Amino acid sequence: MPERIGNKTIILTSSPSIIGYGAVVGKKEAEGPLGNYFDKAYYDEFFGEKTFEKAETKCQMEAIRTAVKKAGLNKTDIHCAFAGDLLNQCIGSSFGMRELGFSFAGLYGACSTMALSLLMAGVFVDSGAAENAVAAASSHFCSAERQYRMPLEYGGQRSPACQWTVTGAGSAVVSLHKENNPKIEKAIIGAVRDLGITDTNNMGAAMAPAAAQTIADFLSDTNTSPKDYDMILTGDLGYTGSDLLLQLMKEEFKTDISKVHYDCGIMIYNREKQDVHSGGSGCGCSASVVCSYILDKLKAKELNKVLFVGTGALLSPTSSLQKESIPGIAHGVLLSS
Repeated sequence: MPERIGNKTIILTSSPSIIGYGAVVGKKEAEGPLGNYFDKAYYDEFFGEKTFEKAETKCQMEAIRTAVKKAGLNKTDIHCAFAGDLLNQCIGSSFGMRELGFSFAGLYGACSTMALSLLMAGVFVDSGAAENAVAAASSHFCSAERQYRMPLEYGGQRSPACQWTVTGAGSAVVSLHKENNPKIEKAIIGAVRDLGITDTNNMGAAMAPAAAQTIADFLSDTNTSPKDYDMILTGDLGYTGSDLLLQLMKEEFKTDISKVHYDCGIMIYNREKQDVHSGGSGCGCSASVVCSYILDKLKAKELNKVLFVGTGALLSPTSSLQKESIPGIAHGVLLSS
């Protein structure tokens, strides 16, 4: 059963296993440094569908099916699914779930959704509410641009701090079955932080304060330090947000995480060869990186402990037009080999 330690952290006493995982991406992601780790890539941004939104649904459903198949399970073995995306009312996830028939809880944590879904699946399995649970998240560059910025046809200029929304999805099957698989040891639900950032083209700056708070809270609750981890992996702060995170950790929390800090938004693209400005973002960013490269390395025991902290900017097109600032959120799970 889950147990609380400190103020915010949860110990998953049975250490639920991730027994299957999958990642499906688009062309740009497949051409990046981690291209060989993804299960499948589509070189057509429509994924053979009629709209970008349908393409995103297909992407997430294929990631889920891949994870379930690699886990050696059938659809009837899955007791619940936790998933989300960036589209209004999470239609990328909910529309796809019509095909799968799982008990479904839709989640919205913006780009922190993969960490949130892993957290929820882990707690459900650890508590005995489910034997096997699916965690998933997705995003699509074209659908996100249309919803949060401008349709592609507009041809708007991108600022240097702007990030490239990843076209991709990741999914993991969390289970009580142990075997030789990566585990979820601990989890932390973050608090909303808002330092007054209003620039919708600088998501990294909006999310960095929440990431710093969650990392500091987790280290305090567990009485650990950065050197106890192979990676402190943030979701998608990109280059601008990562620099701010390191600065905030030193100035506000007197902690240097620079030697173990990695960011999915930096890892997924080659900044020198791909025009991504400040790196990657979107729910599918950390979802596809974690459900491929990171879990592969944990399974092979090339990594031992990874504190994965998903980061999200909690804005909407409406709130931006109303001149609201951009709150940030960060949720975390401790993944181990």
